[in-house]
Amino acid sequence: MQLQTLQYVLSPRDAYAAEQKWRVVKRSVDARQRELRVHLTVLCDDQGRPVPKDAPIPLYTPPVFRDVHEAKRSVVIIGAGPAGLFAALTLIEHGIKPIIYERGKEVSERKKDIALLNRNEGLNPESNYCFGEGGAGTFSDGKLFSRSKKRGNMQRVMELFHYFGAPDTVLYEAHAHIGSDKLPGIIRRMRECILAHGGEIHFEACVTSLKEVTGYGLQVTGTPIILAIGHSAHDTYRMLAEEGVKLETKGFAMGVRIEHPQALINRLMYHLKPSAVSHQHSVIDFVGNASYSLVTQVDGRGVYSFCMCPGGHIVPAGSEPDGCVVNGMSASHRNSPYANSGMVVQINPEDIAGDDPLRGLEYQEALEHLAYEQSAISHQPSAAPAQRMRDFVEGKASRDLPPCSYLPGLVASRLDQWLPAPIGKRLQQGFRDFDKKYPGFLTNEAVVLGVESRSSSAVRIPRDPETLQSVSTAGLYPCGEGAGYAGGITSSALDGINAALKIAEQM
Repeated sequence: MQLQTLQYVLSPRDAYAAEQKWRVVKRSVDARQRELRVHLTVLCDDQGRPVPKDAPIPLYTPPVFRDVHEAKRSVVIIGAGPAGLFAALTLIEHGIKPIIYERGKEVSERKKDIALLNRNEGLNPESNYCFGEGGAGTFSDGKLFSRSKKRGNMQRVMELFHYFGAPDTVLYEAHAHIGSDKLPGIIRRMRECILAHGGEIHFEACVTSLKEVTGYGLQVTGTPIILAIGHSAHDTYRMLAEEGVKLETKGFAMGVRIEHPQALINRLMYHLKPSAVSHQHSVIDFVGNASYSLVTQVDGRGVYSFCMCPGGHIVPAGSEPDGCVVNGMSASHRNSPYANSGMVVQINPEDIAGDDPLRGLEYQEALEHLAYEQSAISHQPSAAPAQRMRDFVEGKASRDLPPCSYLPGLVASRLDQWLPAPIGKRLQQGFRDFDKKYPGFLTNEAVVLGVESRSSSAVRIPRDPETLQSVSTAGLYPCGEGAGYAGGITSSALDGINAALKIAEQM
């Protein structure tokens, strides 16, 4: 049978019914017009008839992992986030043994440390929302959306996630999502596969010198190293600088996390009338809670939403005991009554004085410490400073704060006064701009929390575009978010795959 695809533009109800019957290969929700529509691409036979959902047609070619227990070739991987794990899986496909060093714990033990953090019982600097098996994305949402289209086979990333247990939707949804409740199990199965085929994973093994893992010093003439450290490994950046690895400042973004009632976001984004409650529920049943992507320019810098989490929660995402960092996540069903998003301001290297390649990192740390000082009066180690949204824009103190998903608790604070003016003033104008596009977005029903500072790395580890090796250190392959070449789970995973393929090719 010759297969083809056909595209349909359907109502939410009809699209939902079609998904239950047909093999869907692409899906996106179109909320640009007053009438909500769902775009479906469906697999069809040569007569134009949709293929049934349960038809025995392979979704993709599954990976073939080789036994590398006795492999003569090996590669050291620093970091077990998406870049490190997908690099390891790719190496095994090519008969090369991966040896992973991860500073944090495996996912089951990591869950316990995160539970303590959410209960204000202290931060484990090596096991938290940033560090541990699976990386920062494991417990902060699991979104699989990337704007990277030209760096390799992104579909293969989705296929590997599906192979290890992600739902079919990751193969065709425009903004695929796994959820922080499901992703740990997928990460665990990846680990089991790596170990079963002869790879090694060493947890609670923070690398403090490149010499520790190779014995060769800076010129890694023997075992190649894939450096997949993630964007929060500030101490590792400093170690690399001390050992002579070339670093440079790159642009990044900082701001706040904002939370609205999800029902309000649904009304604004889906053009629903507040009185049509039953209609709202039926729409949400078919297409899920609404998300948004907002961007504007203020005084020559971008102001934009980042990591929007419909039906989600705000979480404490710092890695230092004297810093306050917030992030967002959603479980797989995205069914909490809150919608949160990072709201950040573009910061270019020239916006920070000096020529130290780590100056952006130090700027991040200073603002995180300032936010911590604002909340320290509560005597709750993980509490976050917060202000109602309209109060923030109008420069007023909030007399009280609305209900919020952030479990460690909030402390009323004048973010409008202590955020640096280049960030705070631009955010205020950005919120006004967003309200013009979606009237009602700027409201005191929403709350802003500080600070959202880990949206991306402030440091890049320059590498040769052809070999992907560090320009200063032969045999060192920087990749993923921590190297400054990715911005999320999928682009990091793809960068790890590309690094592993280069090594396999060179070996």
